[in-house]
Amino acid sequence: MKRPQISRREVEHIAWLARIELTDEEKTIFTEQLNEILEYFRKMDSAETEGVPPTYHVLDLANVYREDETHESLTKEEALSNAPKKEKGFFKAPRIV
Repeated sequence: MKRPQISRREVEHIAWLARIELTDEEKTIFTEQLNEILEYFRKMDSAETEGVPPTYHVLDLANVYREDETHESLTKEEALSNAPKKEKGFFKAPRIV
């Protein structure tokens, strides 16, 4: 059975969802790269893990925090510049209720 592959059309749909415009060359590159990533996952699926305890985190760290610090950020205008819809200085999103 042939394994599913990411199609160019799916890459275009993902770009549309992310509101990213891609050139034809980028679509080709991303299609190939996503399929390579899927192949890596398939190889990982075939690894023998019998008797290996589950690992939920690669490092044995717990509750590692840092102090909150303020940093320079986008201005309101910059943040809204790529919004598909905006109203009265805010992002406008579709109703969900």
